[in-house]
Amino acid sequence: MRLLADEGVDAPIVGTLRAEGHEVLYVAEMHPGMKDPEVLALAQEEGALLLTTDKDFGELVFQGFLSTGVLLLRLEGLLPLEKADRVAWALREHGAELVGAFSVLDAKRLRVRR
Repeated sequence: MRLLADEGVDAPIVGTLRAEGHEVLYVAEMHPGMKDPEVLALAQEEGALLLTTDKDFGELVFQGFLSTGVLLLRLEGLLPLEKADRVAWALREHGAELVGAFSVLDAKRLRVRR
């Protein structure tokens, strides 16, 4: 799956997803400091699901900014590798559902909103 990880996403998550075969573009490696609308535009341009820890993206998506899908990570309190495993699980088990949706992943559940 093609993904764009916002710069707030932990590097171990990016590494785990790449190791599982996902194509992950990482804002922290490409353009640190990009504004949120630019990040959404890049995800759209690249046809990538956006991974973020920034809940402001929800407001942008619901205000009408185009999106190929956003997965908001609310994984506070988990260790970095636990976060990575949780995100990898969500993509393995529910990847197709996440495309074009605004989804929230926390330590216990995944919510998908179209």
